[in-house]
Amino acid sequence: MGKGRSRPGKVVSPMIFDHDGDSLRTNRATVNGTSLHYRTGGSGPAVVLLHGVPKTGYHWRHLVPKLTPRHTVVVPDLRGLGDSARPAGGYDSATMADDIAALMAHLGHASYSVMGEDWGAVIGYQLAARHRDQVNALVFAEALFPGFGFEDHTALTEENVLAGMHLWHLGFSFHPDVPEMLIAGHERELITYMIKNERSRPDTATPDAVEEYVRCYSLPGGIRAMLSIYRAMLVDAEQNREAARKKLDIPVLALGGSAFIGDRNETQMRLMAHDVTGHVLDAGHDLAEEVPDEVAALVLPFLAGRG
Repeated sequence: MGKGRSRPGKVVSPMIFDHDGDSLRTNRATVNGTSLHYRTGGSGPAVVLLHGVPKTGYHWRHLVPKLTPRHTVVVPDLRGLGDSARPAGGYDSATMADDIAALMAHLGHASYSVMGEDWGAVIGYQLAARHRDQVNALVFAEALFPGFGFEDHTALTEENVLAGMHLWHLGFSFHPDVPEMLIAGHERELITYMIKNERSRPDTATPDAVEEYVRCYSLPGGIRAMLSIYRAMLVDAEQNREAARKKLDIPVLALGGSAFIGDRNETQMRLMAHDVTGHVLDAGHDLAEEVPDEVAALVLPFLAGRG
């Protein structure tokens, strides 16, 4: 079976494989006023994997075969990203969380665990907070919360620069129209820089992944959707502050990379949940691509018995 290969000149989304080497099933679902592309496979208690920016569901390709022997995995492309539809609005975390809740209900999963990274982690938190009867555990990887100091990292300060946490692109994205003008035709350069610069192991940004991310964000509306997620940060901040008034009761595993957000994942999550376990891995921002074996060694026992 060819691993995502196609005829010369034909661009297709690469496959993700389970533990038996079979490709995950791929489909689309119309939910919550949009259309989501998703992959699914495996068997057992369900876990949904939510990617961040500028990535797609392909981010999880190394972790999926470690999960499928014990879990049914659902790997969506978030609203506006990957091969999902790019509607005009709805890029705040609560709406994107409701997308995933509707998708899981559409697939028949009444109870499931959630793992998110980067923006997918913030959306995963909103999913757990807004759908408390469905989500039974949360893995929160390499993210900070709008409304709880995340915005401070957009400022040009000595502390942010020296710590490698000057997130310049967030403030840049807020100005209307100009970012689209400057990025157009340079999607490959921007995405390659973002992916490699935030990793302590840049070689883990393999050519197949870079090509997939560039393909998707270069499609019509791809950069607009990415910028729309950033531009919803102030709305997200209000949503997070409101949700944090009632802490999560489910177990939470907070994972950080030592070269990026580190133990701040756990510190922030303790504001949001009662039962939090934290680990910092020797990696940068993209844990499931940089150190998938180490991630699986923590996630599998954490998820054991859920559902």
